[in-house]
Parts: sequence; C-alpha cells; structure tokens
Amino acid sequence: MKENRTASTPFQRIEVIDALRGFALLGVILMHMLDYFGYTFTSLSHNLSPSVFDIFIDRFSDMTIRGKFISIFSFLFGLSFYIQMERASKKGVDFRGRFMWRMLLLFAIGLIGISFTYLDILTIYALFGVILVFLFPLRNWILMLIVFLIFTGVPNLFIIGFDQIKTERSILDAGMTISGKSAAPSEVSKSNDGDYGTKSQIFFETAKENLTVRTIDKITFQFLHTDTGFLVLALFITGFIAGKLHFFEQVHIRKKRNVVLFGAFMLVSLAAVLTARIIGPEAPVNLLKLRAEKGDVPLIALLVSSLNNIGTIAMSGALVTGFISLYQVAGIRKYLSLLTPYGRMGLTNYEMQNILGAIFFSAWGFGSFFGGKGPALLFALGLTIYTLQVVISRWWMKQFVYGPLEWLWRSGTYLKWQLFKKKLNPDKMEIVRE
Repeated sequence: MKENRTASTPFQRIEVIDALRGFALLGVILMHMLDYFGYTFTSLSHNLSPSVFDIFIDRFSDMTIRGKFISIFSFLFGLSFYIQMERASKKGVDFRGRFMWRMLLLFAIGLIGISFTYLDILTIYALFGVILVFLFPLRNWILMLIVFLIFTGVPNLFIIGFDQIKTERSILDAGMTISGKSAAPSEVSKSNDGDYGTKSQIFFETAKENLTVRTIDKITFQFLHTDTGFLVLALFITGFIAGKLHFFEQVHIRKKRNVVLFGAFMLVSLAAVLTARIIGPEAPVNLLKLRAEKGDVPLIALLVSSLNNIGTIAMSGALVTGFISLYQVAGIRKYLSLLTPYGRMGLTNYEMQNILGAIFFSAWGFGSFFGGKGPALLFALGLTIYTLQVVISRWWMKQFVYGPLEWLWRSGTYLKWQLFKKKLNPDKMEIVRE
C-alpha cells in the first residue's frame, strides 16, 4: 500500500522541540545510571576510597543535572499534549475521547516500563494527561495560578497538616545531619543508604515487585511524603501554557527574548538557592523523615524546601532557554540538530533506557557487577549508551516515519495501522507502508 504526501503530520514539527527532548533524555539517563535505575544504591560516603573523578561526578550531577533534565522532559510532555489537542481543535474534531484512549495506552506502556524499573514515570504522565483534558478550556491566568501555588509549596501544607507546622526554631534537632533538600521531580529519594533493589534473579518476580510494592512506595513518596508528584503536574501545566502562548513557534524570530529569559531564569535560580542556604538551619532538616514519623515540621524547613524547588525549576528554565538560544546560531544548530531524531523517538529511547538499566543493575541481569561501580564509570556508561542511541535514532528516522513505540502508540490511538516505512524520491516524498 502506497500513499504520496508532501506534508504529512510527522514533518510539520518544530525541530527545536525534538532536539530539546533529546537533550532532556541525556540528563535522564545520566541520573538514572547514577541511581542504578532503582535497583541498588551505594552511597559515595560509604566508599572507602572514592576516586577524584567519582567525587567530581557525584557533586557535578547533583548541582547541574539532578531534577533539572527530568523537569524539562515533564515540561515537554505537557507541551506535546497541548499541541495534539490544539491541532484536533483547529480541525473541528473533539479529540477528548480519543485523547483519553491515548492516555490509557500510554499508561499500559508505562506499566511495561515499570516491570523493568519502578522509576518509569509514564503511568503518572498518563494520569496527568487526563487532568490536562479538563484544564484545556481554562484561561492562562488560572493555569498560572495553579502552577504558582504548587511551585511555592502549597501542597506541602496539606500533606503535612497545618497543625504540625511550627514556627519555633527550637524544634530543630541539632543532631539532624541528613540533608533536607527537597526531592527532585520524578527522582528517587535516597534518604537511606544501602541496597534497596530486589534480590530476585527471576525477571517476573522482579516485575511483580516493581509493579506492586515499589510502585506503591513511589506513589506514597511522591504524593504523601513529598510534593514531588505535584511538581510534575505543575511542569505539565507549564508546558501546556507554553503551548497556548505559542512560545516555541516564535523562538526563531524572538532571539533577544530567549537570551533575556535565560538570564532571568539563572538569576532566579541562584537567588533561590542562595536564599535557602542563608535562611536555612545550620543542621539541615530531613523533611521526609519528619513526615513519615508525623512529627512537627518547622516552617523554615518548608520555606527552604520551596526555595530549592524553585531553584531547580528555574535552572531547568535556564537550560531550556539556553538550549533554544544556541539552537538559533547556525554554526551550533548543525550539531544540536543531531539530537532531533533522538527526540522524535523520545518514547522509544526512554523505555530502552529503562530496559537497558534493568539489564545492567538487576539481580537477573548484571547487577552483581555494575551494582557496586562508582559514579564516574556509570556516568561514562550512560554517555556511551546515549551516544549509541543517538546514532541508531538517526539511522532509524531515515528509514521510518516514527520510532517503534511511537508508531504502535499512534496506531493504537487511531485503531488503524499508521504509515511506517518511508521512501524519498527526488521530486516528491513517497511514504510507503509495508
């Protein structure tokens, strides 16, 4: 079956978005590698002789990667959801029912991903996608208000309970030396050291544990012990707002605005982090521990947590606008555009990262070997996997219209096999489905 088209939907994309998605997934795989994809964790402080490279990578990743790139990934999912709904709306099509079905399929893909690692976040993305359907008609100022309330830590007040929030600094335990940094969106909390990975050498037993016990623990952590899940929702809505404002459709003509936003985000991030350090207690408070024990929580600790969140999100904004600004420079764009095919296959590449992570770190894989390796080696391994994925993605997108999972997801959405293999002719584009 052959169809000739000159402008099909896959080719009407804003390439900087795909390249940015590919960039975000670089940070995602690097942090997941350092977190052993949720299977094992060996604290650097417990390593009797960490190398200089291990120490540098550990500190560098915490400062510049952790929480920032997964935030960009979440933001772009929200943006993509808006683009899909807006295109259907312009055609006069009520896409809400089909979009709900699409989210159900994404949820199913996420369940498969969780069977490999419980760090997979697609099930939560699918649930938030459903919420965005109901937020679609709302005015921008209402959406911005919701985002503001979440970023400033309002969910924390309800999670903890107003009666347990104390203003007296005397309740701060001088013996608390565990870092009280707020959890990065969608990433694992590492309050306790040691191996928290399943010991089962059978994949199906590991999958069962990931889908049950560890998923429940993850949801409890993200929505009951911290506001991490709510931050992801706020990032979704922020991407949604960016879509409504047609931000990315103007980045190539509003270059000065991109640079100004980059500077503004950097200033906000630095100001938030510095303020948190200045007003924070000398002995950091372990908020996760206090919440779990239902103890009194000092108000100052909540303020520090909110400032850390704002600092992380603002740094993510700086990375986005900085990437966009560099992408507008012709000499640099030709290199950054190498990430475009990777971003177009973002769903496939994300899940492949999780599958490979499980193979490297699970007990049924090579966890006995890689589980005890230091940050430097894992960081290098993450870069190697990412590079190979970039090469494979570039080859794949020259042959096919979609990535494998993207094609299955789209075919399932419309309950009809979509165009898959493509063939380019000199005079016209001929897309061939086999």
